[in-house]
Amino acid sequence: MRSLVYVLTAMAVMALAFWAYRENYRTQAALDNVQRLNRAIGSLREQLAMQNAEWAYLNRPERLRELAALNYDRLGLGPLAPEQFGQIDQVSYPEMVLPDIVLPDELFQEIMAEADRPAQTAAPTLPVEDAAAAPAVPEALDAQDAQDAEAGQ
Repeated sequence: MRSLVYVLTAMAVMALAFWAYRENYRTQAALDNVQRLNRAIGSLREQLAMQNAEWAYLNRPERLRELAALNYDRLGLGPLAPEQFGQIDQVSYPEMVLPDIVLPDELFQEIMAEADRPAQTAAPTLPVEDAAAAPAVPEALDAQDAQDAEAGQ
């Protein structure tokens, strides 16, 4: 029994050693990948800084003025003047066109059937002055209860 425990323990130690070996190489590969990505990011940042500097150099106002003067015949570009700016209320926005409302046939037929039915007449209402003088009889009472209420008065 003791030898079985020794063999199982030795096999567990070998399995853990193999796992640690593989994880070590995976970690080293991941670190190499991170270093490669960091170098690529640094290179791209340098390129971006160079392109930003070039853009600033090409957009110098004196250079743009010279180009506008050289190409005035074709482009008609001139310096900006305050009269060229407008107010926000001078902007004409396009009219918003809403799509037509389309009802399903069943709903449309129900609406048309309701419109064709005669209107139900509501119970006449009393003006505000007459309402105060009218006896307070609940509408839920049937005719017998209303007669009993009148007899009791």
